[in-house]
Amino acid sequence: MAAATRCALSVLRTVSPRPLGLRSISVSPTVASGHNRWSKIKHDKLKVDAVRSKERSQWVRTIQDVVKRSGGDPNSSAELCTLLAQAKKAGLPKEIIERSIAKGKGVSMSGLPLETVTLEAMLPPSISAIIECQTDNKNRTLGDLRLLVKNAGGTVTPTSHLFEKRGRITFDTEGENEVEEEQVMESVLEAGGLDMDVEEDQRSMTVYTEPSQTASVAQNLAGSLGVKLRNYEIVWVARPESRVEVHNLSDENHPRLEDIIGKSE
Repeated sequence: MAAATRCALSVLRTVSPRPLGLRSISVSPTVASGHNRWSKIKHDKLKVDAVRSKERSQWVRTIQDVVKRSGGDPNSSAELCTLLAQAKKAGLPKEIIERSIAKGKGVSMSGLPLETVTLEAMLPPSISAIIECQTDNKNRTLGDLRLLVKNAGGTVTPTSHLFEKRGRITFDTEGENEVEEEQVMESVLEAGGLDMDVEEDQRSMTVYTEPSQTASVAQNLAGSLGVKLRNYEIVWVARPESRVEVHNLSDENHPRLEDIIGKSE
């Protein structure tokens, strides 16, 4: 092996040198491989799609909440009329607006009643999830959800044992006096709430309660605390013993999760 190595070196050394006085200067930029270039494009696209899906989901949820409160006719609801004008200005497609109004009424675009479909899954990287949708075609929606999970690199598997159902109530506290959490917590417990979270910027407050008491707790707290009720809904919440902090969610997985959440909504 040593002789072969010396032989190779000697061959390299026997290459004729360039004549003196000649120089070789290259100014051409290094061309990235097609694979690396496509990876960067794909990564950037995932980020853009995730932001777009998140914004669209926020519009959909807000429209549904307003429809539930004030009805689905913008001619008789100034709040809904203003919201729809803002959604159109933001570029929300007409089809999504109409579907959001229909869901807020509890019916599909065809006028058929909606039924709930639930799918349990593990999403990358090892994040348990429960996807719950309302649809007028159960079999089609289940097939779409399974494909969505598969394309995201996840698997369909039981996860409900890691969650519990809770009523989630959100209040707007922006413009109000500074929220004293201890005092508010007393009012929450007296009204039938189980727990509460206050955003760091104190613009909103979220209260959790038993599903059957969600509406009554929402109305009681809105009156006793003097805060604006934003919305309330029944959701799946991770059990305290199953929660973990995520420290290393990669730049690739984060937009992918945002994208699947947006598409499922």
